[in-house]
Amino acid sequence: MPRSRRPRGGRGGAVRRQGPLTIQIEGLERVTDQIEDLPAEVRQALFKALKESAEAVVAEVKGKVRVDSRNLQQSAKARYENNQLRAEVGWWDADDGYAAEQEFGTYKMPANPTLGPALEAERNRIHDRIKSEVKKVLPP
Repeated sequence: MPRSRRPRGGRGGAVRRQGPLTIQIEGLERVTDQIEDLPAEVRQALFKALKESAEAVVAEVKGKVRVDSRNLQQSAKARYENNQLRAEVGWWDADDGYAAEQEFGTYKMPANPTLGPALEAERNRIHDRIKSEVKKVLPP
């Protein structure tokens, strides 16, 4: 009986992903220009809401990432650019290169997505965070 062949193209048809998982928001440049015209208190409120959202994503990722050595759990972080109201959540240490394999899986290991679902869940919450923080600084 003939043996079945693995698909061509490398490691059993596995998809090799490189680089960060990126979510791009259309129209963000226009919004960023409008944000620059806002009073400093409102921009600070927006940054506070952004930081709360990013930290919520980090916490959710840490709670759901597959735990072997605890490396991915301990090294998930958020980085901020305050002047651009920008946050990045993920892993940046050289030892965390296998985070994409955990997120997307390999031909030998099923995917255990944590970052994508955490971002999606927070997408539904950030509006309320922004609304709450901005209300605190605007006069009634």
